Amino acid sequence: MSEKSVTVRNLTMSFKEVQAVKGISFEVARGEVFGLVGPDGAGKTTTMRILAAILTPDSGEAQILGLSSATEREKIHDRIAYMSQRFGLYQDLTVEENMEFYADMYGVKRSELKASMDKLLDWSGLTQFRSRPAGKLSGGMKQKLGLACALIHTPELLLLDEPTNGVDPVSRKEFWNLLYKLVDEGLTIIMTTAYLDEAERCHSLAFMDRGKITARGTPEEIVDLIPGGVLKFNSDNPFEESNRITESTEAVSTVFGSQVHVMGNIKEEEIERSIDRKPDIIRSRGSVEDAFVYLSEIETDHG
Repeated sequence: MSEKSVTVRNLTMSFKEVQAVKGISFEVARGEVFGLVGPDGAGKTTTMRILAAILTPDSGEAQILGLSSATEREKIHDRIAYMSQRFGLYQDLTVEENMEFYADMYGVKRSELKASMDKLLDWSGLTQFRSRPAGKLSGGMKQKLGLACALIHTPELLLLDEPTNGVDPVSRKEFWNLLYKLVDEGLTIIMTTAYLDEAERCHSLAFMDRGKITARGTPEEIVDLIPGGVLKFNSDNPFEESNRITESTEAVSTVFGSQVHVMGNIKEEEIERSIDRKPDIIRSRGSVEDAFVYLSEIETDHG
């Protein structure tokens, strides 16, 4: 059995009258990328702040690297890195000066700093920009610098809260290549993401919706939660035909561009009756994005 970096049991967290996290449980194996996926307001960031030992939950427990997030917070802080959505780079400081600042904050020994900085700058492709002010970097380069700063003290667990939000596709790909290199070196990564294609790159996932976890597993296991797979067809009026299927059947129907995806043990004949035509229907396993839509709709129906 894989060694666990994180074990979460029945966590709950409320802010005044709003219950942000509702009794969630999951485990993260050492050396894997674990994705926490869900819509805005699902409770993902609150969960990440609990894992980072910034917030103390109302009830339940989180074991981080064998330490209690409630009673051993300082020890946890020394061994993890948390890159939040508003990770603070100092725009007027250079790349190198930002890294030095975080090294001081984490208590990195001066005797070890140069070698560590040189390694991270080379690894992130920022060596030639070490004297450039952070404010003059592109969005993708700022994300790389934020990651390098977070890693300056060689953490064992990296927490990333929507790290590629607003970053262009090429920079997102480069960022993921860096993450895989970290995992190859034994680092454990937990991340939230709004991009469902990124969820497919994680080793395991948990879907969050309105404070609860609705599904857990590998991307393949998540996709297999769609009963009967996905029926797809092209349409000149995809939204109209998707709505007609939803209204006349018990299936979940959604639109991807000009294509309609229908999920939920539905027969082709039912689709044809709903839209009064015979489209060229293709059956497939579906994707993580299909599963996310399906599980969100099912949760809403039963919520």
